[in-house]
Formats: sequence, C-alpha cells, structure tokens
Amino acid sequence: MKIHEYQAKELFRAYGIPTPQGDVAFTPEEAVSVAQELSGSKYVVKAQIHAGGRGKGGGVKVVDSLDGVKEAASQILGMQLVTHQTGPEGKNVKSILVEEGSAIERELYISVILDRSAGMPVIMASAAGGMEIEEVAAKTPEKIIKEWVDPLVGIQPFHARKVAYALGIPEEGIKDAVKLIMGLYKLFWEKDCSLVEVNPLVITQDNRVIALDGKINFDDSALYRHSDLQKLRDLDEEDPLEVEASKYHLNYIRLEGNVGCMVNGAGLAMATMDIIKLYGAAPANFLDVGGGANAEAIENAFRILLSDKHVEAVLINIFGGILRCDLLAEGVVAAASKLDVKLPIVIRMEGTNVSRGKEILQSSNLKFLVADTMKEAAEKVANAVKHVSTVAS
Repeated sequence: MKIHEYQAKELFRAYGIPTPQGDVAFTPEEAVSVAQELSGSKYVVKAQIHAGGRGKGGGVKVVDSLDGVKEAASQILGMQLVTHQTGPEGKNVKSILVEEGSAIERELYISVILDRSAGMPVIMASAAGGMEIEEVAAKTPEKIIKEWVDPLVGIQPFHARKVAYALGIPEEGIKDAVKLIMGLYKLFWEKDCSLVEVNPLVITQDNRVIALDGKINFDDSALYRHSDLQKLRDLDEEDPLEVEASKYHLNYIRLEGNVGCMVNGAGLAMATMDIIKLYGAAPANFLDVGGGANAEAIENAFRILLSDKHVEAVLINIFGGILRCDLLAEGVVAAASKLDVKLPIVIRMEGTNVSRGKEILQSSNLKFLVADTMKEAAEKVANAVKHVSTVAS
C-alpha cells in the first residue's frame, strides 16, 4: 500500500524526523489558510498523487506570496498530472501539500528497503542524490552507499553515523542526521514497510538536515497489524479493477497488452506472461485466483478480466492442486454462461482431476479452446487475438 507525501511526513514527525512545516489542502482557499500559518517568505505547493516526477510535470510550484499560493493551488488542483510514473493517462490531482520554503544548500538521498538476497534491511544513501537519483544509480552505482542492519540486533548509532559521515554531513549536523536515520529505520521496521524513502534529504544553509520529500510503501500482508495505517489508503489513487479484485481476495495487475490471464500462483503467472510474449501476443493483465478459488471467485475473476477494454482473448492457465481442475471447469462454465462471454477463451489445465475437468468443458456446448501444453495454449491465444484484430479492422 502506498500513501501520499503529506501522510508520510506525518509519520516522519511521529518518529522525530524533521520536515518542513505544512499541511494538506483540498481547495485554493484551504491552501491560503495553511500558508498563513507558516513562517518565511516562500511557499511550496505540491500535488499529492502516488507517483514521482511531479515537479517536471508541473505539479510542484514555489511562490512568494499568498496570492501566489492561491494561484498555484488553482492551477494544480484538478489537473491531470502526467509523469514518468503515471503513464500517458496521468493522475487527477485532488489534494495538495502547502509547505514553507527551505534554504537548500545540498540535496542527498536516503532510503530503507529490504535486501532479499541478504535477508535483511539495508539503508541506501547517496551524496549525489536529489531529483536524478535513478540516473546516479544507473551510471555511477559506486556513489550509492549501503549499510545493512541485522534485524536480530536492530539499528545501532554506529550504523547511522557511518551513513551520515559517508554522506558528508557537516559536523554540526551529524547528531541530528544520526537521529533522522535511526528514525527512518525504526519507522520502516515498526510499521512493516517495504520502502521508506527521502528524496531529497536536504542540508539547509544553516546546516539543518530535513526530509524535504517522503515516500512510504507498506507490506500489504502485514496491514492487519496496523488498523491505523489502513485508514490512510486512498482508493482514488489505485486502479479500480485492482481495488475490485482485492474485495474478493484476488490478485490483479493491469498491464498493457491484449490477453487477459487467469492463473493460480505468481510463478505460473510469470511463466504464462513470458510465453504469451514469446508467441507474439501481450498480456493485458494477470489475475491470480489462488489455490482456494470457488465458482463465485472464478465468476468475479472473469468479470474483472473482461472489464478491461483492451482484452481481446482470455488465457486460463491452471495447475490443479488445492484448486482441482474439475472445480475450475465447473466455475469457468458457469461464469462464461452467466456473463455471456463472447471473447475467445483458451484453457490449459494440469493436475488433480484434469480428465474430469476436460470432460466438463467438452460437454458444456461452449466454444472453449482447450490446450494440453503451455506452448499450445500460447499459440492458440496468439492466433485468437490476431483473428479478433483482423475482424475488427
């Protein structure tokens, strides 16, 4: 789960991590009210969407008056903000963060993530941070500082000091930097985060260390432990079909192709999408029904897959274990009949009760394309998509 920058900064402050003073606003009038409570002569108005690159897209403006705040808020609120992370369709801006301006001397980068290969969290930082950190990581990876933290021991002051000195923090700012770094790690650990990122982390002209921006992602599987965090979820920022799938405990990811994929298991999903590409088509999405799907779940899965207007054919690739092939077949037949599915449906299944499952499909009088192997299934769905495209043209 992702949250907005203003929500991330509220959590930062709870962990002793300094941020610019500011608050969220939903109208230009609210933006002016927030600005009136701030000190200084400059204000920053920032679009609140779940994507980076907002400044380059026109979603961040620095102004020097209350009239400027109102004008900037009017321009940003309601805009369809397009960045390199939103895709060409962009995201509609419904809220803004209004903050006091900061006298920036240097921009740095710092984050805490899980290093799966090492099996422990790692603090990543760079003195060459700021807006272009992706370019730094790609072209000069030696400038990325990494400090691993054994989860059985937890973060210690020496971890934070090592990072702070490597970043070139001025001596008078080291104590505050150590406190900030330890706060970031504690937030990451205690709130079951998958990412805590500050980009940029800035050193001001008076040598203060401040989190100028903030990004936090949470592990969805751990949210049951954090009812307070669940309230921060903004469904408007998520794909409607992904939200709909989550209601039925289905895992759905939208992609950019033309084949809807129903699978059980993430590994099988990856292999299915790869082989679809290999044979000339492209996955429009994948939907993992899991091992315990019943007829109702399969019907909802079909409905969600077909709600994507880009889907021209459906490939069902199931390995029958907990989800038996005969139960899958019954669910597919019921769903296809009830929803009056017109698109080509290719089904490949293997495992428990596969023979009975194929009998159910064959006796349904529905025009399923049944395949025995993944290769055959990929060929059939690719040909089906080509036929649909030819007819449409």
